Amino acid sequence: QVQLVESGGGLVQPGESLRLSCAASGFTFSIYIMSWHRQAPGKERELVALIGSDESSTNYANSVKGRFTISRDNTKDTVYLQMNSLKPEDTAVYYCKAALPRRGGTSVYWGHGTQVTVSS
Repeated sequence: QVQLVESGGGLVQPGESLRLSCAASGFTFSIYIMSWHRQAPGKERELVALIGSDESSTNYANSVKGRFTISRDNTKDTVYLQMNSLKPEDTAVYYCKAALPRRGGTSVYWGHGTQVTVSS
């Protein structure tokens, strides 16, 4: 059974940091492209950061560049999102996603999300 379980969310003040984790099981984690997405109330879900299967390629939304870092540990089947200098506009539910492009289509798995609230 495929599972993506996010953790590490919470309530923090502006300028503080959080580290999100997403533990995967039920599929070959190391070959999947992993990404973090977020959805704020009343807004569409957006890509925050993405990391390739070989850990060498990363991509970030302009709004988080220089503040967030995505990483993965293929020995632990886990992807992380280090979030520094958090702003109120970072408040959202953060979701973990696994994707594997295949000849017949892309396999995609989503986690259930973890809430991040940035407020003074």
